[in-house]
Amino acid sequence: MLRDLRNYILENEFKINYIAGKVNIVNYECIDHFSDEKVMIRHSSGTVVIKGENLIISKLLNDEILISGTVKAIELKWLKNLKVKLP
Repeated sequence: MLRDLRNYILENEFKINYIAGKVNIVNYECIDHFSDEKVMIRHSSGTVVIKGENLIISKLLNDEILISGTVKAIELKWLKNLKVKLP
Protein backbone atom coordinates (compact mmCIF):
# COMPACT_ATOMS: atom_id res chain seq x y z
CA MET A 1 0.00 0.00 0.00
CA LEU A 2 2.81 2.42 0.82
CA ARG A 3 4.46 1.62 -2.51
CA ASP A 4 1.23 2.54 -4.36
CA LEU A 5 0.97 5.81 -2.44
CA ARG A 6 4.60 6.66 -3.18
CA ASN A 7 4.13 5.91 -6.90
CA TYR A 8 1.02 8.13 -6.99
CA ILE A 9 2.78 11.03 -5.28
CA LEU A 10 5.91 10.80 -7.44
CA GLU A 11 4.06 10.19 -10.72
CA ASN A 12 5.45 12.33 -13.55
CA GLU A 13 3.94 10.60 -16.60
CA PHE A 14 1.52 12.63 -18.73
CA LYS A 15 -2.01 11.18 -18.51
CA ILE A 16 -5.47 11.98 -19.88
CA ASN A 17 -8.63 10.48 -18.40
CA TYR A 18 -12.12 10.98 -19.83
CA ILE A 19 -14.82 10.01 -17.36
CA ALA A 20 -18.49 11.02 -17.30
CA GLY A 21 -18.06 14.01 -19.61
CA LYS A 22 -14.99 15.36 -17.79
CA VAL A 23 -11.39 15.46 -18.98
CA ASN A 24 -8.71 15.08 -16.33
CA ILE A 25 -5.14 15.87 -17.42
CA VAL A 26 -2.18 15.11 -15.17
CA ASN A 27 1.39 16.40 -15.54
CA TYR A 28 0.77 19.11 -18.13
CA GLU A 29 3.15 22.03 -18.73
CA CYS A 30 0.84 24.97 -19.45
CA ILE A 31 -2.55 26.11 -20.71
CA ASP A 32 -2.01 27.62 -24.17
CA HIS A 33 -5.63 28.64 -24.83
CA PHE A 34 -8.89 28.63 -22.95
CA SER A 35 -12.40 29.54 -24.04
CA ASP A 36 -15.83 28.01 -23.48
CA GLU A 37 -15.46 26.14 -26.81
CA LYS A 38 -11.77 25.16 -26.91
CA VAL A 39 -8.99 24.36 -24.45
CA MET A 40 -5.38 23.76 -25.50
CA ILE A 41 -3.05 22.13 -22.98
CA ARG A 42 0.68 21.70 -23.67
CA HIS A 43 2.64 18.75 -22.31
CA SER A 44 6.18 17.48 -22.85
CA SER A 45 5.20 15.41 -25.90
CA GLY A 46 2.84 17.80 -27.68
CA THR A 47 -0.56 19.42 -27.21
CA VAL A 48 -4.06 18.29 -26.27
CA VAL A 49 -6.97 20.19 -27.82
CA ILE A 50 -10.39 19.78 -26.21
CA LYS A 51 -13.37 21.09 -28.18
CA GLY A 52 -16.92 21.40 -26.95
CA GLU A 53 -19.50 23.72 -25.44
CA ASN A 54 -19.67 25.43 -22.06
CA LEU A 55 -16.18 24.21 -21.15
CA ILE A 56 -14.98 25.24 -17.70
CA ILE A 57 -11.98 24.46 -15.54
CA SER A 58 -13.43 22.64 -12.54
CA LYS A 59 -10.10 21.95 -10.84
CA LEU A 60 -6.72 23.57 -11.37
CA LEU A 61 -3.60 22.38 -9.59
CA ASN A 62 0.07 22.86 -10.34
CA ASP A 63 0.21 19.63 -12.37
CA GLU A 64 -3.43 18.63 -12.83
CA ILE A 65 -6.48 20.16 -14.53
CA LEU A 66 -10.10 19.00 -14.73
CA ILE A 67 -12.24 20.32 -17.60
CA SER A 68 -16.03 19.96 -17.50
CA GLY A 69 -18.75 20.78 -20.00
CA THR A 70 -20.04 19.19 -23.19
CA VAL A 71 -16.90 17.61 -24.64
CA LYS A 72 -17.26 16.95 -28.37
CA ALA A 73 -13.66 16.12 -29.34
CA ILE A 74 -10.24 15.46 -27.83
CA GLU A 75 -7.31 15.86 -30.23
CA LEU A 76 -3.77 14.74 -29.47
CA LYS A 77 -1.07 16.59 -31.39
CA TRP A 78 2.33 14.93 -30.90
CA LEU A 79 5.69 16.50 -31.57
CA LYS A 80 7.48 15.27 -34.69
CA ASN A 81 9.82 12.30 -34.40
CA LEU A 82 8.17 11.15 -31.19
CA LYS A 83 7.88 7.43 -30.69
CA VAL A 84 4.81 6.48 -28.67
CA LYS A 85 5.03 3.25 -26.74
CA LEU A 86 1.69 1.52 -26.30
CA PRO A 87 1.13 -1.08 -23.59
